[in-house]
Amino acid sequence: MIDLRSDTVTRPTLAMWEAMRCAPLGDDVLGDEPTVQALEAKVAMLLGQDAALFVPSGTMANQLAIRTVCEGGDEILAHKESHIIHYETGSPAALSGCMIAPLDGTNGIFDAESVRSAIRHRDQHAPLSRMLIVENTHNRGGGSYWSVEQFASVAKAARIGGLHLHVDGARLMNACVALGVGPRDFTAHADSVSVCFSKGLGAPVGSALVGGHAFIARARRFRKMFGGAMRQSGILAAAAIYALDNHVARLAEDHVNARALATHLASISGLSLEIEPAATPTNMVFFRVSKALGDAASFCQRLRELDVLALNLGPDRVRMVTHLDVSASDVDRAAAAIQRVATASA
Repeated sequence: MIDLRSDTVTRPTLAMWEAMRCAPLGDDVLGDEPTVQALEAKVAMLLGQDAALFVPSGTMANQLAIRTVCEGGDEILAHKESHIIHYETGSPAALSGCMIAPLDGTNGIFDAESVRSAIRHRDQHAPLSRMLIVENTHNRGGGSYWSVEQFASVAKAARIGGLHLHVDGARLMNACVALGVGPRDFTAHADSVSVCFSKGLGAPVGSALVGGHAFIARARRFRKMFGGAMRQSGILAAAAIYALDNHVARLAEDHVNARALATHLASISGLSLEIEPAATPTNMVFFRVSKALGDAASFCQRLRELDVLALNLGPDRVRMVTHLDVSASDVDRAAAAIQRVATASA
């Protein structure tokens, strides 16, 4: 089975399993988990921030950032296709009492003027604009990434407007590898950052929230409140450390495989698929199926019968994601399966 639903489906490599088995363990809630502490110090240094907090998921990392910074009734600025809007179950409202001001922008990228225009005037009738969230790479934007210049520009607008700038960097390393820059080129402009270990980096579980000492100390309290404090979590932290040491540079392979898949699909003539290889900047391939092929869900079901898993993200939109467990030959097989399904359905 070729699983292209997400880069979250990866299994630990043998070397990662060994690192997990050998990890020294303690109790993170009691403050003596050595492997977690090593991971937190490592990721804080990597991202150029004071401190870090290991958490179970990227959603929790983002929601801890919001809860740590915001008060009930505050407003958060974010792109209208952001993960915090579509995939975090209304948590900003449910957990922090915040509303979202959705921003426009192509493929999840907006400009400084959009930020300036969305910041509320200080008035008793209006919510307080408190936070800006930037997603990099942007999932629903097709795996798009920000240039350093674009990011610095919106960061400046946020700083002038008194906003806390949080980066939803679940796939930040993909953006860095695609651009050929270090993560600090982005995070130097941010107040807090979340980064995920269980996507392209290939660890089974976990994310980190990174920021200043006071910010992380406050977030640690809310992590316990939200039920995210873990005990012998060094076994998971060891996988994340291994991923940071060994799986960052290889993300370039996933990007190459994604572009190859997109090129395969675009070159298949006579099929009712809408795809642009140029719009495959990292490890995600999006395409739309025509009505002649049915809807996206049924298209994915027919692919499943040919041992290829894909994810429908709407009535006619399909997403495929390359990752550690997908080879170049898997890409060829997946493309052949898509051609077979599309030809049979036409």
